[in-house]
Amino acid sequence: MQQISKRLMNWASILEPSTREQAEKTAGMPFIFPHLALMPDAHLGKGATVGSVIPTLGAIIPAAVGVDIGCGMAAVRTQFHLDDVTAHPKPLSELREAIERAIPLSAGNYNTAITDTAAPRIEALTAKAEKSGFDPARYGANWALQLGTLGSGNHFIEVTVDETGAVWLFLHSGSRGVGNRIAQRHIKVAQELCAKWWISLPDPDLAYLVEGTDEFWSYIKELRWAQEFALQNREEMMDRVVACTSEWIGTDVVEIERIACHHNFTERERHRGKDVWVSRKGAIEATEGKPGLIPGSMGTASYVVVGKGNRLSLNSSPHGAGRNYSRSAARRTFTHEDLRTAMAGIEFRDTAAFIDEIPQAYKDIDIVMADAADLVEVRHTLRQILNVKGD
Repeated sequence: MQQISKRLMNWASILEPSTREQAEKTAGMPFIFPHLALMPDAHLGKGATVGSVIPTLGAIIPAAVGVDIGCGMAAVRTQFHLDDVTAHPKPLSELREAIERAIPLSAGNYNTAITDTAAPRIEALTAKAEKSGFDPARYGANWALQLGTLGSGNHFIEVTVDETGAVWLFLHSGSRGVGNRIAQRHIKVAQELCAKWWISLPDPDLAYLVEGTDEFWSYIKELRWAQEFALQNREEMMDRVVACTSEWIGTDVVEIERIACHHNFTERERHRGKDVWVSRKGAIEATEGKPGLIPGSMGTASYVVVGKGNRLSLNSSPHGAGRNYSRSAARRTFTHEDLRTAMAGIEFRDTAAFIDEIPQAYKDIDIVMADAADLVEVRHTLRQILNVKGD
């Protein structure tokens, strides 16, 4: 760990100057307490750095939570062994295609109807919104049809195998369009209020909401709803992946373990004797003994971990590899053939649309995990044998 300043602690051995500068601006906000913690996968984000833990007293910066509220991971350890997969007469491509049929992929693609498994989740989300006093339809009339959809970018579904040969189902997604619209609205509200109060900001996207105001509590209510939507979205998708796997292999999946975690969220926590709002933007909670999931890229290892409760990190750890190239830079740098080489031995949809997600566009996950050695303990290392992504 490197102490950059009194209010900025850093666990990233690879830290670009622009990322450091952005983190220093955020750490300089007057309500940061006790300090901002930069995770090993830190990289530039909207307003606040992706891969940062931002504790605040009496205020919240909506952009420091992120526009994909509640984005995170889910994993299921099955009873199957790699041998059950490799000896199976059906090709893995059939399982991939079944998952792609069961779960709408890509931005803007939604379910055409509410399934039996999604219905009770939507009912519970509707009740939660009513209790909070807002209508999610304000952020998209089809929000209920978004439940159980993957999206695009770095979101994925995978079948993976750990070091013992155990087969895991693994996925990454968030609150979809409805969560994004909630985030964008409250970022705009914060900017308008800061302008109204003549508050000078080092970056417009560091605009904040003051605790105690109607705007603050409106954001908290909708933020918590979006976090729950994201969790239920992953649960719904995982149930469909489990069903597809059961049908493909011909035996019902037995869930030996199911793990879930957010990595774009805010919670009220106590640190250094004070109650603070802890916004983890591209970071997971790593309280001592708490299980977590840290994905690599679409062609590199992912990790099942348990938190060590590091107090300086505010009980946090990285959420993934973190980008090394922007999407446009990755497309300029790498080719479709480079992607095929990187994905050798993994069943995936072979298309040039995924060049910006090539493993080389991300930081070395092994370096990230080495930097995180005092934050989490690795329980399992997962390697993909199948990958599903949205364009």
